[in-house]
Amino acid sequence: MDSDRGHLRISDADREAAAQRLHAAMGEGRITLTELEERLDAVYAAKTFAELEPPLADLPGPGVVVPLAGGVPAVPPREQVHLNTEMGSIKRTGDWPVPERLRLTTSMGSIHLDLSTTPTPPRIDVDVATGMGSVTIVLPAGGSADVDGVKTSWGSVSTKVPHTPTSSGPHLVVTGSAGMGSLTIRHARKGLKDWFGA
Repeated sequence: MDSDRGHLRISDADREAAAQRLHAAMGEGRITLTELEERLDAVYAAKTFAELEPPLADLPGPGVVVPLAGGVPAVPPREQVHLNTEMGSIKRTGDWPVPERLRLTTSMGSIHLDLSTTPTPPRIDVDVATGMGSVTIVLPAGGSADVDGVKTSWGSVSTKVPHTPTSSGPHLVVTGSAGMGSLTIRHARKGLKDWFGA
């Protein structure tokens, strides 16, 4: 890193871009959940580019995140992301980079992914392994999912979205196993009827 740049103050966008790189590194198996939490603490406490460097130093790519013009960080698209938790929870909401392939694994924890308010690829291949945990995927209106490739023994697979692709939302092709856990795919809830299943 340029030493003249190290003293410069970073923005919230710089911190968020660095945090996304760390989440991607955990999904790729480069760092553990404990390491992720420790590094995120350092990222959100950082005030300058020099302080942002250590949590990212041993990861592939540039040492620090360089923002684009206008302060928007350059976050390269990823083709596949692996989200894994043993007994904890992972939650993705808001605007986040949805890849074309997702691998979701949990032993006794929970994974909650909200795809309803962020741009998505037209098709997303999802491989799940729930163990005794749970996976919930929320789709925007028009989203659909094919779950025929999911095997279950004592677990459950619940989908409340169309099985075939539509022209107005992403289509999920889900494979893997529910084991003794649960897989739920639904649309975003907009009103009381959706919350109470009416």
